[in-house]
Amino acid sequence: MTKIVNHWIGGKAAEGASGTHGPVTNPATGEVTTKVAFASVEEVDAAVAAAQDAYRSWSQSSLATRTSVLFRFRALVDAHRDEIAELITAEHGKVHSDALGEVARGLEIVDLACGINVQLKGELSAQVASRVDVASIRQPLGVVAGITPFNFPAMVPMWMFPLAIACGNTFVLKPSEKDPSAAVRLAELMTEAGLPDGVFNVVHGDKLAVDRLLAHPDVKAVSFVGSTPIARYIHTTASANGKRVQALGGAKNHMLVLPDADLDAAADAVVSAAYGSAGERCMAISAVVAVGAIGDTLVEKIRERAEKIKIGPGDDPTSEMGPLITKAHRDKVASYVRNASAEGAEVVLDGTGHTVDGYEDGHWIGISLLDKVPTSAKAYQDEIFGPVLCVLRTETYEEAVDLINASPYGNGTAIFTRDGGAARRFQLEVEAGMVGVNVPIPVPVGYHSFGGWKDSLFGDHHIYGNDGTHFYTRGKVVTTRWPDPADAPAGVDLGFPRNH
Repeated sequence: MTKIVNHWIGGKAAEGASGTHGPVTNPATGEVTTKVAFASVEEVDAAVAAAQDAYRSWSQSSLATRTSVLFRFRALVDAHRDEIAELITAEHGKVHSDALGEVARGLEIVDLACGINVQLKGELSAQVASRVDVASIRQPLGVVAGITPFNFPAMVPMWMFPLAIACGNTFVLKPSEKDPSAAVRLAELMTEAGLPDGVFNVVHGDKLAVDRLLAHPDVKAVSFVGSTPIARYIHTTASANGKRVQALGGAKNHMLVLPDADLDAAADAVVSAAYGSAGERCMAISAVVAVGAIGDTLVEKIRERAEKIKIGPGDDPTSEMGPLITKAHRDKVASYVRNASAEGAEVVLDGTGHTVDGYEDGHWIGISLLDKVPTSAKAYQDEIFGPVLCVLRTETYEEAVDLINASPYGNGTAIFTRDGGAARRFQLEVEAGMVGVNVPIPVPVGYHSFGGWKDSLFGDHHIYGNDGTHFYTRGKVVTTRWPDPADAPAGVDLGFPRNH
């Protein structure tokens, strides 16, 4: 019997009423294992109404009440991390260790939310004028929404809703319809942790559900992570409807390797960063820029390591890389490799014909490595979101930085070098929001914010960290003047000395 994933509204499962469902496949087998209910406009409205109703009391709850729920939620996620990882593997396809890592990174933001009292401290200026004090405070927005991608079905939602809820907002999540089960499990655990009904809701669906959230007058802010075209659409549409927006888009992350770098360390790093999670992550290294004469040696070291990666189903403990999310996505990724030679690249490794014995219908693709890729090639210009690594060559550091900065994306980048002066120049000169120095995937820890530049971010706020807290709250300044007790009317004696 096919499993059905329903919505979560008002603290309980809500059976889909639209009559429309989407298929969820096991990427390792190609089999449809699950159907997910797609929300109608009325069902989205019901979720927003539940959140709006819950906001009246939740926004007035104490910080101690909110954080106590989040501490219990953190303990529950920790206790169920293997179960959540299994859900991710079954629907996304990533190997179990990757799925566990995703849950762990999501818990970092829950940790931050548990300490939200520090983030929400206000400011006070005493005696700015005679008997006048000025205080700055931060207050919640109301109902906020999150629209999240398929590649991290647990982590990215946890980048959003714990902080939003800790700040006093209520939340409506629209997860990817390709792997929806992890989001519902998180909602169940939030309820088990004692979260009041309606504070956290989950609705599934497609563009209809998204557009309703973007237009709904009671939704005050929208968080999004996904591709650049959709991020631009989310930002434009939600902003036009008067909403606050943080929309994180796509990437083409470059790793600059200088001639003095430890090439073995660089090769180890780039293989992990390019092919981990089958390349389906916005912080994957998808372009290596080799400077000077090291290019041939570096490419050979990458090839040697990449050929040893074991590809197989995510629930096999010996697998190091799993399948791609859908057959259509697999075919699209493969097209970049098949067209690479015609566009001037040298195909060192071609993974487009890869299959796995016993899982022939899975969405498999092997490791692909393209060398001497021109910047005009589609494989370089587009975010491929698969296990395809492009290597580009430059003669100088300056030429390499100009190449990186010419990209329309500015999510993350890295430099591998032993030269501190070169690294310092790079971190100041490169046009990207996150920079790694001998670190290939510079995803910040939870108390620093995550986000890119240029076409990788639309909106003024990065996600989580201080930016996340500011995004989910708005500032208020209170100016206060109280008469001195000594000025009380005659006949009232509060025991204060008279000034006259």
